[in-house]
Amino acid sequence: MPVESRRVYRASSLNGTRVLSAKGQKLGEIEDIVIDVEHKALAYAAISFGGFLGIGEKFFAVPWALLELKYDSDGPYFLFDVERQDLKSAPGFDADNWPDVANPDWRAEVDQFYRGKA
Repeated sequence: MPVESRRVYRASSLNGTRVLSAKGQKLGEIEDIVIDVEHKALAYAAISFGGFLGIGEKFFAVPWALLELKYDSDGPYFLFDVERQDLKSAPGFDADNWPDVANPDWRAEVDQFYRGKA
């Protein structure tokens, strides 16, 4: 049975999409997408990680360019080629306490963390 693939999505329709490692481990889900309006580009995906039933869950921003949309029999998912262990030390934030995503220092910290990891 062929798997449906699309090239265009509404940003809101990607919320809840699975994020898997190259080893097939579930890393989390897309919670939100950060848009760089100045450069007219997608900047980051906010991905939930850890916790149980939303308690103790950590969000982290992943540079959009490091995610690859794939499809399997369960539907679309994002491949993020990073080890699950690495995410435990990634710069993260609480769902109710987002960082200033426009702050260049924050962006540099996130980009530096993932440089060489994926």
